[in-house]
Amino acid sequence: MSDIEAFAGWLDLASSALGGRAIATSDDWFAGMEHLVEPKPARFDPTTYTERGKEMDGWESRRKRVPGHDWCVVRLGVRGSLAGVDIDTSHFLGNHPPFASLDAADTTDAEVAAGTVRWTRVLPSVPLRRGSHNLQPVRAEGSFTHVRLNIYPDGGVARLRVYGTPDPVEDGGRMDLAALHLGGRPLACSDMFFSPMTNLLLPGRSTYMGNGWETRRSRPPGEDWIIVALGVPGLVDEVLLDTGHFKGNYPDRAVVEGLWWPDAPPQALIGHPDWRPATPKVRLRADTEHEVSTSDRGPYTHLRLRIFPDGGVARMRAFGVPARPEGHDPLLHRLARASDAELREWMLKCCGSRRWADGMVELRPFSSRTQLFGMAEQVWWHLADEDWKEAFTHHPRIGEDPDALRRRFASTATWSEGEQAGMAGADEATLAALADGNREYEARFDHVFLICATGLSAATMLGELRARLPNDPAAELRIAAGEQVKITALRLEKLA
Repeated sequence: MSDIEAFAGWLDLASSALGGRAIATSDDWFAGMEHLVEPKPARFDPTTYTERGKEMDGWESRRKRVPGHDWCVVRLGVRGSLAGVDIDTSHFLGNHPPFASLDAADTTDAEVAAGTVRWTRVLPSVPLRRGSHNLQPVRAEGSFTHVRLNIYPDGGVARLRVYGTPDPVEDGGRMDLAALHLGGRPLACSDMFFSPMTNLLLPGRSTYMGNGWETRRSRPPGEDWIIVALGVPGLVDEVLLDTGHFKGNYPDRAVVEGLWWPDAPPQALIGHPDWRPATPKVRLRADTEHEVSTSDRGPYTHLRLRIFPDGGVARMRAFGVPARPEGHDPLLHRLARASDAELREWMLKCCGSRRWADGMVELRPFSSRTQLFGMAEQVWWHLADEDWKEAFTHHPRIGEDPDALRRRFASTATWSEGEQAGMAGADEATLAALADGNREYEARFDHVFLICATGLSAATMLGELRARLPNDPAAELRIAAGEQVKITALRLEKLA
């Protein structure tokens, strides 16, 4: 697995493209420490030599003939928290270090020079493979400005990639809301075969084709996409799409979309129905900076760039100002003003799981309907089977007598009657078949047959019941849980 795949979505905080720099080392006799943080992959030319030996694209110390080990200190381009590291020994075959460790500190160059830094060990000594990407997770609390790579006892390392999340830096006025130094980061993309999605937000213009985001050729031609979390949510008035160095492989067209959902889980955003166009669909040109005015400023917490049919985009900027949603949404306003007890009661009317209702109370306030409905679904899918079954007990059988329904489900009887409006006018044979089907279903699966009945006729519901009877019980439970998601969303709307 490459570092691109293993640490997708994380930023290389040490890269010289962000301002990272190797500032001190015990020894770099054969190859200079500055190569460690180059963004380009290491290269090897078997014919080139220097006066000190074979020319290597990396950091290489001389063979140690005294006790001790070698080290190199790197100042990160952006302060941040650490997630993982790639100690890349590409092209170092008979001269790679057998072991390495990593230290980190929140310090200054002056303290490094004075030797007064208090280092924290964030990666214990691990064995290294020669000529390979050596990928390791890093578990460290806090944020750091410098790292120290220790190699045991000596040898060569081509690149050091330090993956993590940058700490937001305060800014003011109009800004690039997606900037890495403000905490912007790509979350997911359809493809990044040729170069990683993190390149899209790097500072400055791209310096070569591999320094952007590029997808493979789609077969058949379709579209690719990338989702970016803005470091500062706000109103976007202009998007810059730069196809720098992409000439025969730039996308034909592109559109940028946005939505508002603070701290949304990335997987929930893929294919979400609430994305709305922030820009018109525009035609792109080779090796060009395109300044695209927005048709809908937002505000947004996330942007999705869609390209047609595929290709490479070097950089994306989202210029605007910090902002939050304005206006009065009756549903969000009512939920925000309710007491915990009131809100829990309302949530239980929407879904009969007590743990789901408690989870929703803990998550408020909700700043958009996208966030409200999205978190309602996220909480639901993280519950246990028994929580789902508890919710199912709060639903009447399809086709149940209205008087019995009112007696058993007083708080939601009116809603249930409306949801089952398709039962009106059903003939006796259909009603009898539904009653028989309900009994057979409950005997097999030990819970009520659940279907989002809104807009469905009695005959359609009977057909769905019969089609689901042969299902495996575990699979049917999840199908029923999916129907509960739909019902919950409809009932949340009715709270407004």
